[in-house]
Amino acid sequence: MARGFLVLNLLVGLLLGLLYYEHGPQTAAKKSTELVDGVEAAAYEPGAAKPTRAAFVVLVRNSDLRGMKQAMRQIEDRFNRRFNYPYVFLNDVPFTDEFMVETRAMTRANVSFGTIPHEHWSYPAWINQTYAQECRQRMHEQKVFYALSESYRHMCRFYSGFFFRHPLLQDLDYYWRIEPDVEYTCDINYDPFLFMQRRGIKYGYTIALHEYPETIPTLWTTVKNHIAKHPEFVRHPAGMRWLSATGGDTYNGCHFWSNFEIGSLELFRSPEYQAYFEHLDRAGGFFYERWGDAPVHAIAAALMLQKHEVHWFQDIGYYHNPWHNCPQDAQSRLRCHCDPAKNAASHYWASCTHEWLDLPNANTTGSFHTSAAHA
Repeated sequence: MARGFLVLNLLVGLLLGLLYYEHGPQTAAKKSTELVDGVEAAAYEPGAAKPTRAAFVVLVRNSDLRGMKQAMRQIEDRFNRRFNYPYVFLNDVPFTDEFMVETRAMTRANVSFGTIPHEHWSYPAWINQTYAQECRQRMHEQKVFYALSESYRHMCRFYSGFFFRHPLLQDLDYYWRIEPDVEYTCDINYDPFLFMQRRGIKYGYTIALHEYPETIPTLWTTVKNHIAKHPEFVRHPAGMRWLSATGGDTYNGCHFWSNFEIGSLELFRSPEYQAYFEHLDRAGGFFYERWGDAPVHAIAAALMLQKHEVHWFQDIGYYHNPWHNCPQDAQSRLRCHCDPAKNAASHYWASCTHEWLDLPNANTTGSFHTSAAHA
């Protein structure tokens, strides 16, 4: 009899252990009803309708398969094994069978693969490719990161003006950008998409940095010229204080690090954003310099969105070499393995996070005029 009870207890323990592994730290018998700012920590089945039309969007090469599987394992373990949001993988060349089979095996969620149209990953007709090559060589001599890389420039241009136009994203309202080799260091026990939707948040980030000025020498002048022609682009004049310490004359380089983004596609699909991108694209700085999608996105978010429409996901533990976002409060540390002492927001180079939070909560009235507008 004792042996029978022992076997029964072992079987019950094994069953509870399996339930714990499958459903996380909630009680195995019944999932919790915990709320994070009113968003239920619910779970969604693969293929089932979600409360928001959203997906992970991943621009990745076939050669990045190992790093991509690492990132997927992280986001699946920390979040998506319960929420089952789909993945959209994009590449400038067709994905290999190996890539598709192995990434599908990492998740129960739906997975789609798409090829980027040639016109979204090539030199436009107005770019002088000989001059662009000379510019890359000059930047290489100045030891600028990715100075010689053409693919890096195509990537930045694609994320700045084309990713949201891909057919696989047309039925989506929100996206969560993921890259190979990143780490998610905290359990995410709520739905960030639903959190954003219910609060009217249009753009979410984890780390905000200063850009390398040698990569964008003429970006700000180009932006000011656009504002002079389209003053309606500036809906949030207070955002200019985050971008410039000189009343708009110069750019301080503050941007949201875009390798982590959770955003509303409504922002990028707007006529105002698309006119802004077209102006930048015609100027040629994606190829003659090394304009990144991060400052391009951040300038638009700071000037087009109100402060409450931009959210710092302080509670999402995230690492992309060399920067960490690590929650600081004791309660959050119970679900994280990151080192709070390495949090980027406490570093000068990443001070843009606190500078954004220090902006007034209410929008300032009146219009903002750059020096270009007075010229």
